[in-house]
Amino acid sequence: MAAGIEFTTALPDKEHSLNLLHQMIRVRRFEEKSAELYSAGKIRGFLHLYIGEEAVAVGAIAALDPDDAIVATYREHGHALVRGISANSIMAELYGKQEGCSHGRGGSMHLFDAATRFYGGNAIVGGGLPIAIGLALADKLQGRSRVTACFFGEGAVAEGEFHECMNLAALWKLPVLFCCENNLYAMGTALKRSESEVDLCLKASSYEIPAWPVDGMDVVACEDAAQKAVLAVRSGEGPFFLEFRTYRFRAHSMYDPQLYRTKEEVEEWKKRDPISTFEDRMHQRKILDDDELAGIEKQVGSEIAEAIEFAEAGTWEPIEALTRFVYSERPAQ
Repeated sequence: MAAGIEFTTALPDKEHSLNLLHQMIRVRRFEEKSAELYSAGKIRGFLHLYIGEEAVAVGAIAALDPDDAIVATYREHGHALVRGISANSIMAELYGKQEGCSHGRGGSMHLFDAATRFYGGNAIVGGGLPIAIGLALADKLQGRSRVTACFFGEGAVAEGEFHECMNLAALWKLPVLFCCENNLYAMGTALKRSESEVDLCLKASSYEIPAWPVDGMDVVACEDAAQKAVLAVRSGEGPFFLEFRTYRFRAHSMYDPQLYRTKEEVEEWKKRDPISTFEDRMHQRKILDDDELAGIEKQVGSEIAEAIEFAEAGTWEPIEALTRFVYSERPAQ
């Protein structure tokens, strides 16, 4: 583990800073609208919001190439948006419509898009880790210069898959970037109540994997850390582990009463909101003015309104197609 390592917090140029801000606002507004639609009964099933954690997906994915792979968790709307899956396709999937990225069969927790190499959306805690290992192994055997970024929460660190995959990735020097989004609560269980060792980088480094803690509320630090780690992985140095220390402002899911943490704790973390703090820094540097911010909000608002209209106009899968993709048919003799 690289103890005490620091990543740059200096703002990039205006164009790139505006893009980072735009992406974070896209994710935030999409999630807020999804919560409204869920309450209205338009979105059903489970819904896990990413509000508060936007800097991680935006910063980390900015360091990846289009040919790299991404494996995410059930809290993956933001990752999918940033990766390039259209808001139309994601919203239609949340609605359960055929026009969705998983043809309406996956819903909120199972977004998938082969064209952007986005492999989930995985509902099982730690379930994406073996998939990431498989993708990385295939790339290594084929001699491809690709990186697989695997996002998971700190709760997955307690799963057997985590330890098995870390061990294999280290043994085989696989090109995997492990992105642990540590938001302190695995569903409703605080990290310190479920793990005897809460230094997750120490756990990762026990497998001889370089591991760095990162301020997950700072999009610039997230991008800088991911860029450095991706460079090492792509250079053939093997896997890397980044612990993004972040916080979700909303409940674990829409059904969660949040009895495990205080309102005061949540409000204290909101002072470090990755969007508002980034806006403040950009204002101070005079690379963002009120008109530019209003322009971003207007553009994002139009994009989300179009996505809702697209989803509303989408079609349901016909009943006669329910067995499609479920059973394989025996070929004619």
